[in-house]
Amino acid sequence: MKSPRAAHPELTQPLLWVMAIATGLIVANLYYNQPLLGAIASSYHVSSAKAGQVAMLTQMGYAAGMLFIAPLADMQKRKRLIMLCLAIAIISLLGAATAANINVLIIASFLTGIFSLIPQLLVPMTAHLAKPAERGRKIGFVMSGLLLGILLSRVISGVVDSYLGWRAMFYIAAGIMVIIWLLLFFLLPEVEPEYKGRYKSLMRSMLTLIGDEPALRIAAVRGALCFACFSAFWTTLVFLLGQNFKPAILWLHSFLHIPASASFVAGLFGLIGASGALAAGIMGRLSDRMDAYKLSTFTLLLIVLSFIVFIFSGHSFFGLIIGVIVMDMGVQATHISNQTLIFALKPEARNRINTIYMVTYFIGGSIGTLLASQAWKYWQWNGVCLVGILLSTIAIVFHLFNQKTIQKIRQGV
Repeated sequence: MKSPRAAHPELTQPLLWVMAIATGLIVANLYYNQPLLGAIASSYHVSSAKAGQVAMLTQMGYAAGMLFIAPLADMQKRKRLIMLCLAIAIISLLGAATAANINVLIIASFLTGIFSLIPQLLVPMTAHLAKPAERGRKIGFVMSGLLLGILLSRVISGVVDSYLGWRAMFYIAAGIMVIIWLLLFFLLPEVEPEYKGRYKSLMRSMLTLIGDEPALRIAAVRGALCFACFSAFWTTLVFLLGQNFKPAILWLHSFLHIPASASFVAGLFGLIGASGALAAGIMGRLSDRMDAYKLSTFTLLLIVLSFIVFIFSGHSFFGLIIGVIVMDMGVQATHISNQTLIFALKPEARNRINTIYMVTYFIGGSIGTLLASQAWKYWQWNGVCLVGILLSTIAIVFHLFNQKTIQKIRQGV
């Protein structure tokens, strides 16, 4: 067996930056389509609920990739796995750009989601290489890149759709992935696997981890509910803007000379939501220093509060802005707290632990997207907000119910 130093290269500051940038740009593949759903529905002459399947299946694909591919990083060379997945993601993005109908786009989006799982290999790698005393801060830094990618992707896609059309966004995304492939090929170090068993045993071991680690179960459920809220809002925002804010959008177009489209304005909200990336970095530092349970209680309350703000903001830009800031800070800060907790469990199984957590997380996101799409169809914006309030309330009740277990876990860690 190789020495730990040989198997795990030093996490230098330049390497940390490379991982953060790559994580953000790759995860953006999952979110470019959200501000484009209105344009996609119009292009293919389908309902908003049908177009919403593009976003939902992208997230489901991401969950599938994490479930069946990400665990391989514990038994295969990680860099080689990353290079292969990224190459297939490039092909899938080109398939989305050239899709002849909505069903082809849904399939291409599902494949894009599967093979854009790379951030979920890079985040555990960060935890693996970081010194224990700096783990929260280093994870927070990479997660800041990831969160900026999620949020700024909406800005980029809104701009591109307004000037070049929605298909151009997928061509551009494919080009960005080619650059990232080259960057990672030349700069990313190899990390040798530690698991020596077979794939079947590797997958089976995740069931054992679920049964043995209450911290993992709690973090996974808590994270899934939070991301369901996050996805519910961002999936339906473009529909709200297109329905309730047409006069305001036209005024912005004439006064500020910005494109008069709901997708562009929805993308601009990503800039506001980027405050969540700042919260991620702060949360990483705080998780290294203070009681994570109390901190998570506060951040979960922020999510509940945000949807209360949203329900009164169906015709108010200002209300939406306040709600976005509060929601993104709550969701992202809770996510960092969850990751800091689970990555301290078993170093040799970090990819499997992350797989369990993130698969549950994105299944939650997919459910949130589905519920919000249907709520919009039948009850419009008030229905979406009620979905968010219900899910966030369940999250905080679950968190409070498990107070003693979480505190025992933290003391044991």
